Amino acid sequence: MANAEILQLDIWKGDWGLPSIDIECLQVLAYAKFSGVPLKVNLASNPFKTPNGRLPLLRAGLNTLDTVKDILPFFRAKHYNSDYTLSDKQCADVMAYDALLKEKLYPALQFIWWIDKKNLDELIRPWYCKALPFPFKFYYPGKFERQAHALMQSLYSMEDNIDVIENELYSEAQKCLTLLSMRLGDGDFFFGQQPSTIDAIVYSYLAPLLKAPLPNPILQNHLKNCTNLVKYVSRISQRYFEYEYQTYEKDKAERNAEKSREDSECEFPNKRRNQILAAFVATLAMAGYALSTGIVEVPVKDDEMSDVSAEYILDDEDDE
Repeated sequence: MANAEILQLDIWKGDWGLPSIDIECLQVLAYAKFSGVPLKVNLASNPFKTPNGRLPLLRAGLNTLDTVKDILPFFRAKHYNSDYTLSDKQCADVMAYDALLKEKLYPALQFIWWIDKKNLDELIRPWYCKALPFPFKFYYPGKFERQAHALMQSLYSMEDNIDVIENELYSEAQKCLTLLSMRLGDGDFFFGQQPSTIDAIVYSYLAPLLKAPLPNPILQNHLKNCTNLVKYVSRISQRYFEYEYQTYEKDKAERNAEKSREDSECEFPNKRRNQILAAFVATLAMAGYALSTGIVEVPVKDDEMSDVSAEYILDDEDDE
């Protein structure tokens, strides 16, 4: 590559230990890492500034590319190719799995992100509103939501029941995840010891699904049960996006430690009070039992005995 040519990639910012939360951005980033592409990455989070209103955006001199199907071939043309060791059959498998994920997993992810009300209201919309500048924070979430609904309409034009659509999407997505898990097996990557395009594709779908703190985690829980896929995502994150992974894990550990400390401080007065109360009640119970069984007798003073005797004599006289 000529020294004068500088490649820059504008992407959606990352979170949850990922370099980006966007599928296409993650796919380009992962492929670039696997292939050794020298990139200057810009956390743009504002598609409005791009020529076609899309991210990722690759800037190469005066040229700009903003789709995965254009960016990856551009990398290969520059001799950055993670698939040079693959056979023709393996290259065909890459295309087949790419189509499978777009058909079976992508619609479910769109539903989880932009249609599931709990996820949308509690996580996704607040995330984009925080990431985007004013006034785009009010525009883009609505745009993406409308696109997701349009996708559902095109896939299920004869079905109006959202619950039926959700069940169908999750069923197909779960089958897809199970198939990926079986295909990966015990391997580090899908085609041997080195990652290739198929790994960039699979990682870009699985990582956001696995790492996002989804309030409604139905499909996420199925993914977590595919333990080899969980390890697969962690393996790629740790090897190729170490800074983001380590920074997030460190921050999470610090937050958990702080929360435990706060919980302990809040609990201490109540815990101490409960311990004292429990000890007091136990003492009363033991004393009552000792008195009732005669283990302990209460001493009576002489004057008290005299009063009791006098009262007894008076009672006898009254009876007479």
